[in-house]
Amino acid sequence: MRFMCLYPAPAERTTPPSREEMAAMGKLVNEWVQAGALVSTEGLFPSAHGARVALEEGAFSVTDGPFQDGAGVIGGYAIINAASKAEAIERAKAFLRVVGVGVSEVRQMYDQSPKLA
Repeated sequence: MRFMCLYPAPAERTTPPSREEMAAMGKLVNEWVQAGALVSTEGLFPSAHGARVALEEGAFSVTDGPFQDGAGVIGGYAIINAASKAEAIERAKAFLRVVGVGVSEVRQMYDQSPKLA
């Protein structure tokens, strides 16, 4: 089963991760790749470089960033393979241990099997 782990930004960064942070993340990513668990992962630029597009009552609105922290600002994501929801949660915990702080929303993705974990 595939799961998407969303990582809201506790505070938006204005600089890229340090070498040490990248090394720790690289180690985790390599472990997940070797285990066949990682499908895709990326960090995102700060919301100041983005936009929100909304459709309401047939009309589009576009709001340029930055967005308020706590208003659903996503800092990154990972799409993982896991045998169960419990395994996906353990992988989210491993990621949060590497970054040291944060929250992860773990959501099963629709795929060929309609079975929920």
